[in-house]
Amino acid sequence: MATNSQNLPSAIKNRSEIGKSLDRGFIWLTRIFALAVAATLLWIAIQVTISAWPAIQKFGVGFLAKSTWNPVNDEYGVLPQVYGTLVSSFIGLLIAVPIGVGTAVLLSENFLPAKIRLVLVFLVELLAAIPSVVYGVWGIFVLIPILNNLGKWLNQSLGWIPLFSTPPTGPGMLAAGIILAIMTLPIITAISRDALISLPSSLRQASIGLGATRWETIFQIIIPAAFSGIVSAVMLALGRAMGETMAVTMLIGNSNNISLSLLAPANTISSLLANQFAEASGLQIAALMYAALVLFVLTLIVNILAELIVIRMKRL
Repeated sequence: MATNSQNLPSAIKNRSEIGKSLDRGFIWLTRIFALAVAATLLWIAIQVTISAWPAIQKFGVGFLAKSTWNPVNDEYGVLPQVYGTLVSSFIGLLIAVPIGVGTAVLLSENFLPAKIRLVLVFLVELLAAIPSVVYGVWGIFVLIPILNNLGKWLNQSLGWIPLFSTPPTGPGMLAAGIILAIMTLPIITAISRDALISLPSSLRQASIGLGATRWETIFQIIIPAAFSGIVSAVMLALGRAMGETMAVTMLIGNSNNISLSLLAPANTISSLLANQFAEASGLQIAALMYAALVLFVLTLIVNILAELIVIRMKRL
């Protein structure tokens, strides 16, 4: 027994040294992975910039202000595409955010039995697994006919409003915005739900103990406490919406014109790349890469703003 007692401190010491070595190795491994991700992002940005350099030299910042896209005369501008990207993404979030956050509250609070909540969580997450081309086909055969009937009524009744000033022609900005709302809904719901259920139960108990109703607790305590996570979900969904290609290409109409009407066809940067890259040559390739670089910068700005908002909310 005495021998075992004497060997015990040395065994603990050896085990401690091995554990420290494993910890240091794990830390360096995660650092390498993090640096690899940053290096990959930088490498992509450099390669896209190099490919876009001829167009950058020729068009400069004016590329963002021009509306012409003419491969015959090598005149290019992405103002309509930038407008379509931002507006369609905004429409999608305008629809998806209240529905997604409301669904997250429903699935995180005890409004429903646990078994039913589990099924609903699975169905919401299943939306994210559906390929975008399936959303596009569904939009063509189901969504657009419905929107055409609604658009005719809106144009006839509210045509004096610029948002409904043109008659529906089939694909358009509204259809693309709605399909983006459906596609970003599972992202907003899943991440917002995770943020809500991660809050300590003591917040709910303390609020109710002080006399607050259930709804006052949810809207005045729970949602503000999880606000940073909800903002992260919304910004991540915005990045997804801005970069979505196939479904939007099938539903937006691919028209290089700017129109205030939601019923008119439009275009996005992703749709432009998908439609023209296969047949592009010469300066057109550089112009398309310049457009891709613009989309890259827009997405980067969105993520930086999301991070700043989250940091600011954590300080409050």
